[in-house]
Amino acid sequence: MTRILVVQHEPEAPGGWLAERWVEHGITIETVRGDLGDTVPDRLQHDALVVLGGAMNAYEDDAFPWLAPTKALLRTAVADGIPTLGVCLGHQLLGVALGGEVALNPRGRTSGLVSLSLSAAGASDDLLAGLGGRDVVHYNGDVVSRLPLGARSLATGPDGSVQAARFGTRAWGVQFHPETTPEIFRGWMTGFRPEPHEAPDSPTTWLEAMESRREALRTTGYSVADAFARQLASVPVDA
Repeated sequence: MTRILVVQHEPEAPGGWLAERWVEHGITIETVRGDLGDTVPDRLQHDALVVLGGAMNAYEDDAFPWLAPTKALLRTAVADGIPTLGVCLGHQLLGVALGGEVALNPRGRTSGLVSLSLSAAGASDDLLAGLGGRDVVHYNGDVVSRLPLGARSLATGPDGSVQAARFGTRAWGVQFHPETTPEIFRGWMTGFRPEPHEAPDSPTTWLEAMESRREALRTTGYSVADAFARQLASVPVDA
C-alpha cells in the first residue's frame, strides 16, 4: 500500500485536487492536523511527504507549535531522498527548514490567477514540465526571499519572487496552489480585507476567473499530482 503523509495546517486548506487525484491512483492519504493537536512524527514512515498551505507565517513556531517539528520532518525527508512537496506555506517551510529565508513580499500580496512562468530548469523539470504559461492560483503575502544552498528556482512570479523551486533530488516547493478549487478559495475570502493594490470587490473578480477556468485549473492540479505520484516507484502513472 502506497501512503502519502499530508501535513494540513487548518480546515480551510485541504488537499483538494491533489488529494483527489492521488486517491484515484489508489494512494492512501494520511493527514496530520497540528491545529487539532495531532503529533507530527520525527521520521517519515510513508512513501512521500506533502505539506500544505496556511495563513500563518513560516517563523511562527511559538504560536503554532507543530511548525517546528514539521520543518524538522521536511529536513529529514529531503535528506533521506523521500518525495516531498511543499505548497505555499509548505514551500516556505521547506525553504526555511533547509537554510533559506522567507519575508513579507514588499510588493504586497499576490492573489488570484497568475501565469506560471517557468525557467529553463523548470521547463524540463520532472514536476512542472509542460505547465509553463498555465494559470495557477495564488494567495500569499510571504515569499521565499532567499533559497537555501543547492536549491534551484523553477519559476518566477510577475513580481520576481520564487514561484516554484526544487530543493533536492525529489523535493519541490510551489508558491502557487495546484490543489485549490474555487470552493476552497471562496472559503479563504471570508473576512477579506483588501491591500492597497487590491479592490474591495477583488474576491468576486478572482472567483469568476477561477470558475471560468475550472477545468483548466483541475487539469493543472491533476498534472502536478500525476508528476509527483510518478516519483513513487510503486505507483504507475502514464506520462
